[in-house]
Amino acid sequence: MKKDRPMLKNKVFLYLTEFFAGMSVMAVELGASRLLAPYFSSSQIVWTIIIGTIMIAMALGNVYGGKKADKDPDPDKLYGRILLAAVWIALIPVVGKYIILAISGVLIFTVNHNFLIIAGFAACMVIFVFPLFLLGTVTPSIVKFAVEDLNDNGKMVGYLNAFNTIGSIIGTFVPTFISIPAVGTSITFLIFGGILIILCLIYFFTSGLPLKKMKKVPVSLVIFILCCVFGYNNSFAFWEKNLTYEGESVYNYLQVREDDHQVILSTNVLFGVQSVYRKEKGLTGMYYDYAMAAPYMAGVNEKDEMEVLILGMGTGTYATQCLRYFDNMHFTGVEIDQKITDLSRRYFNLSENVAVTTYDGRAYLNVDKNKYDVIMVDAYQDITIPFQMSSVEFFTLVKDHLKEDGVMVVNMNMRGQEEGNINEYLSDTISQVFSQVYTVDVPYTTNRELFAGNDPEMMESFRYNCSREDNTELKDMLLTVEDSLLPYHPGTHLMTDDKAPVELLGMKVIDELIMDEVSYYKNIYREGGFRAVWDLLKEEIF
Repeated sequence: MKKDRPMLKNKVFLYLTEFFAGMSVMAVELGASRLLAPYFSSSQIVWTIIIGTIMIAMALGNVYGGKKADKDPDPDKLYGRILLAAVWIALIPVVGKYIILAISGVLIFTVNHNFLIIAGFAACMVIFVFPLFLLGTVTPSIVKFAVEDLNDNGKMVGYLNAFNTIGSIIGTFVPTFISIPAVGTSITFLIFGGILIILCLIYFFTSGLPLKKMKKVPVSLVIFILCCVFGYNNSFAFWEKNLTYEGESVYNYLQVREDDHQVILSTNVLFGVQSVYRKEKGLTGMYYDYAMAAPYMAGVNEKDEMEVLILGMGTGTYATQCLRYFDNMHFTGVEIDQKITDLSRRYFNLSENVAVTTYDGRAYLNVDKNKYDVIMVDAYQDITIPFQMSSVEFFTLVKDHLKEDGVMVVNMNMRGQEEGNINEYLSDTISQVFSQVYTVDVPYTTNRELFAGNDPEMMESFRYNCSREDNTELKDMLLTVEDSLLPYHPGTHLMTDDKAPVELLGMKVIDELIMDEVSYYKNIYREGGFRAVWDLLKEEIF
């Protein structure tokens, strides 16, 4: 056993090795979620894939490291593995997004079901398994070097595991609350890759090895420097030109695009748009136009003042549109992501007079004592549907915050075709709480608006208040909504706090939407192969 390295005689250095290895594993895990989220969402499904693949990598690393520690207990090789892991981690922000898109591009032509699961798992395996496998070899190897007396081997192993765990704890909190919000995902990978490189440099430069046996050190440094030069860019949609804004928050990847007619917020670069703000000061045909039927159901033209609560404020397009037509509405918005609220003020023309509280929608209802004429639930984006805002218990809480003739309107933006889709589950669940439930599909979109209340005269109020509307354009739009409104006949699908499989249900709809979106390219692929698709994409992008 090679134990003549000066640093190995220092137990503190061995503890620090465990500490930084554990810290880097958790930092990479959290960085993985942020790297994948813009492409595959940040749902529980994606988190399950990340945790599962990382546990596979660590388990295999533990096994391999244990065997190597017994067969070839060479500390130079251990720190060589840590150095290789560090360089790989530093390379992730440089090449990771290209690998994700390459894997997605291949699978999207070959997979018809469970695209998110398969593509996410493949991306995790290719990008993250190898460096975490290498870091998984650290603990069994360090135990081999640290234990000198079998009488205190239990204590030594305990200390090593404790330092690894403490490092993991810090590696959990620092990316989430400090590095990712402050400098982004890419630089976070570089920071933790750099920490491991420094650790290895300390080992190798104090080991007394001849320079010819340390060729890997300068090579690693050169690669890391190149990664720092080319890997700091936080652009996940690197093919997009002239983005108005691109950045990250604690909760989301955020992208704003703007042209002469509209401003668009996206939280995912592969599918889905969260908000569209039309610059023309009139009706747009968007979902928030259709959702304006809710105030009429609640008697907007009969009341001096209406209280409206929006759960999932987003960029505030619903409030902005309502304020163009009504002067008797007072809005309260709840949005969990403060950065989205900031963007809404900056790019989406949300009035400073509209108060927005940074909070989870359900948690807000738990502490709010007010009652409202209209409650808008607009917290469902792509596959990321908060289960706590999709259950019987949640909608009961909403009902308790409505006035006697109050109306809830829910924007459901994933209209599925198959039996038992996410919208059927939501609608059936809502029907358990409200006696009056109506739905309308928004043309040329995947949005469906659901209106619910317990006032048996809700529709009569809608028609009466529409008849009193003086704005001809708005009145015509409302008549279009009325013609398309359908009473909802509930089934037996039910979601509760205990059982709400929103991720799996949402994934099915996403599969439908993705397959529909790429059907054109699939036909090109069948006729001309990948070359034909690539030629077409080059024309569209460049």
